[in-house]
Amino acid sequence: MFTTRPTLQGTFGMASSTHWLASQSAMAVLEDGGNAYDAAVAAAFVLHVVEPHLNGPAGEAPLIIAPAGGEVQVLCGQGPAPAGASAAAYRDLGLDLVPGTGPLAAAVPGAFDAWLLLLRDHGTKPLDTVLAYAIGYAEHGHPPVEHLGETVEKVRALFESEWTTSAELYLPGGRAPAPGTLFTNQALADTWRRLLAEANAAGGDREARIDAARRVWRSGFIAEALVAAAARPALDTSGERHAGPLSGDDLAGYEASYEAPARYDWNGWTVCKPGGWSQGPVLLQQLALLPPEPGALAYGTADYVHTLIEGSKLAFADREAWYGDAYGPSTVPLAGLLDADYNKARRQLIGAAASHALRPGHPAGRAPRLAAHALAVAHGERAATGPLTSAAAGVGEPTVTGVSADGGTRGDTCHLDIVDRWGNMISATPSGGWLQSSPVIPELGFPLGTRLQMTWLDPDLPNTLTPGRRPRTTLTPSLALRDGEPVLAFGTPGGDQQDQWQLHFFLAVALRAPVRGGLDLQGAIDAPNWHQESFPGSFYPRGMRPGAVTVESRFAPELIADLRRRGHVVTVGGPWSEGRLSAVARDPQTGLLSAAANPRGAQGYAVGR
Repeated sequence: MFTTRPTLQGTFGMASSTHWLASQSAMAVLEDGGNAYDAAVAAAFVLHVVEPHLNGPAGEAPLIIAPAGGEVQVLCGQGPAPAGASAAAYRDLGLDLVPGTGPLAAAVPGAFDAWLLLLRDHGTKPLDTVLAYAIGYAEHGHPPVEHLGETVEKVRALFESEWTTSAELYLPGGRAPAPGTLFTNQALADTWRRLLAEANAAGGDREARIDAARRVWRSGFIAEALVAAAARPALDTSGERHAGPLSGDDLAGYEASYEAPARYDWNGWTVCKPGGWSQGPVLLQQLALLPPEPGALAYGTADYVHTLIEGSKLAFADREAWYGDAYGPSTVPLAGLLDADYNKARRQLIGAAASHALRPGHPAGRAPRLAAHALAVAHGERAATGPLTSAAAGVGEPTVTGVSADGGTRGDTCHLDIVDRWGNMISATPSGGWLQSSPVIPELGFPLGTRLQMTWLDPDLPNTLTPGRRPRTTLTPSLALRDGEPVLAFGTPGGDQQDQWQLHFFLAVALRAPVRGGLDLQGAIDAPNWHQESFPGSFYPRGMRPGAVTVESRFAPELIADLRRRGHVVTVGGPWSEGRLSAVARDPQTGLLSAAANPRGAQGYAVGR
């Protein structure tokens, strides 16, 4: 099969991410004797520099790790709502949705502590060694990708009239970052240099200096700047200026944490995801809804695509009714949602015609509850708010044209996967804190995040805005095992689309023939992709399009016609407009490593040897 690039193969190490400079920085760390976790931290901080429209240091980062010879773990870098952030307090401001931008939408930043905890516990390199790559690109410049300047242009008026600190960084001399030039962020470089100086001054061994850096973030000069920024009112998507409740106590009290992944066994594979505080189990539910007989569906046919679309609708309806952290992760009924009898009954709802209804299930006989906004949109009482992504426009990076003039965005994210010669593996989806989220904090060089926009202001829902509880995130890396051995790490940006595109990739890997004796990673990434939008979106203004499916134009015209005949509302997007997947793999029998990356958007790359 023709692919845009080969699936890389080797034995030393593989790194794949959504930006070539992050992938190559990770590879440089591997070449310097570091392991996959050292490399991942280096790549993550480079992504803050080179993809600031897609992630930042004050964002979030759920990670899945498989240490060689150890257990698969999730490292949760999703911070909770501040103590002063409650549904009642936000409703008292006259809001019915959390704004999509500004300080009100800021959760406690979680990414930084997660990356440093990973480095301390599983890495081998000092912090200053792995941060050197990000500092270098921030200080000496990097060639900006086209979408960075395009994003800045979309919010130019907001930056110039309201968020002037953002204009100072991203519109120097009135010009947005442009390809063929070098873009610098000296404030960010200075932030990391000061952090390192204070951490090293604390003394001690490698681990002690990393912990000292964590304290600087939580209670030192960085924490002080973050709290001051949250207290400054800023114009947000509500059309009003609001300050946020983030406090010093919120920052001081937060630490990233480890937990067991959600798992599902399918056709000889075990797929691992973050738990029900994320949308991760949606992928597991979609697998559970597939026909139980292997080979019952012919890959790539109209029946296959229709069945996946309808199963996706059921899984995402359950996400809306059951996922969230408002009452703690143990209250999400994952066992019931993945139960064989439950999914057998749900499978009977998949008929010959497309459903346009939002149909959450009743695991263990429990009655589902949905937000009033979601119900109103689903029942046509409130207008659906346009497509959830801009893939129909044919843009290579499917989320960027979703940025509105007021900074509202839909799913801007990064991803990285790394495996080393010792068998350590990681999949991570860093996001949030992007340049269009809140005004840049001038003394730090980055803004606050906006993950609280994914919560509801209705009371008593699993995803109600609740102090100290995590907002349900769309961020959802994946790791798969065979016979108990980690084999495959993969993921993608794309907000609500992440666990649709990842399902399609995984099935393409699992159901199609190997290439060169290994998994056809690049072929699975390059295969024509699609997504459906029959559920409330996670990003402000929380729209949905019942029955809507967007497909790449590389799908056969007969298949598209067949979907329309079944009642799907099909939009044909550009030929390379759906998904930004990355993946690495390891064969436990031979030690052979492989990697692939997404050609869409012309910036993702895999490297390795």
